Parts: sequence; C-alpha cells; structure tokens
Amino acid sequence: MLSAVTDSMADRTGRTLEEWVALVAGSGVDPLDQNAVRRWLREVHGVKQNSQWAIADAAATAAGWVRPSVEDYIDGQFTGKKAALRPVFDAVRTAALALGDDVTVEGRGTIVPFVRRRQFAVTATTTSRIDLGLRFRDPPASTRLTPATAPGQATHKLALHTVADVDDEVRTLLRTAYEQNG
Repeated sequence: MLSAVTDSMADRTGRTLEEWVALVAGSGVDPLDQNAVRRWLREVHGVKQNSQWAIADAAATAAGWVRPSVEDYIDGQFTGKKAALRPVFDAVRTAALALGDDVTVEGRGTIVPFVRRRQFAVTATTTSRIDLGLRFRDPPASTRLTPATAPGQATHKLALHTVADVDDEVRTLLRTAYEQNG
C-alpha cells in the first residue's frame, strides 16, 4: 500500500515524496518525531492521512531513523512488569505459526498481529495478561470468548495469564480464526 501512496503522491498532493521530505527537513519540525510531522502536514498543508504516514516515514528515514524489526517491536513490548508475560506470548506465537506456512507475524508498537490473507489473530499485552484477539466471521461457542472491537481487527478476545492458558481450546480457537481468514 505504501508504494501505491508514494507513486501517486504528486497527483494527490501537488508535490513528489522527495519534495515533501525536503519541505519537512526545512520546516523546523523534528523529522524523527513522526507524530509531529503528521500533525504539521495535516494542520499546515491539509495532507490526508495515508500521505501523512508515507511522508513522515520517508522524512524520518532520510534523517537516519531505521524501522525496528518485528523482533525489536516484540522485545519492546516485554520490558519491565510485562517481561514475565513473554513466555505466554511465545506460546501463542508458536501455536499460530504451527497453523501453516502462510502465517506471518507483524510488528507494531503495542500489538502483534498474526496474518494469513488478512489478520486472524493479534496479541496486546497489559501488565497482568495478554489479550488474544481473534477475527471470526462465524464465532465458535466458547465461554472464554468475549465480543471485542480491539485489539487489531479482533471480533472476539480472551485473556491469557499463564502459558497453561494457551491450551487445546485456545489452539482450536486460533485454528478456527486462521481457517476463516484464509
């Protein structure tokens, strides 16, 4: 999607991506503060959201920022009080990746999506649990599932406190979400 946005940048905004990056560099806005860059683009230039993201990313990269790897994003979620929950996440990841060779793990600042053709599962970590979000077209019966609008694209979620919580029922729920999103 990002390449489609950048390819049509001049048509949509009147400037090429390179021209926007140069404008950001001369604006006085810290190019490494992507939130500030997006806000400036929106408020001063009326740039739409997808273009804001593409320009802010390109400006930060030009200023020396390196996008974290998936593992960097994941490691960043399990520091301090959340570090004890890393084995729970690892159990979920192992179960999700075992579903098929077409499963990918994506990195985000606060969630970890698991994607097939589209996101079928996602984890979000609090200080006391991991919320496992699952996307269902036809949700299975389970007393552990609650309706959800987050994290990610989840339609339902459940709380995981220990590795033992990642049991056969959770693996079955993951498989069902995987199969419904393939």
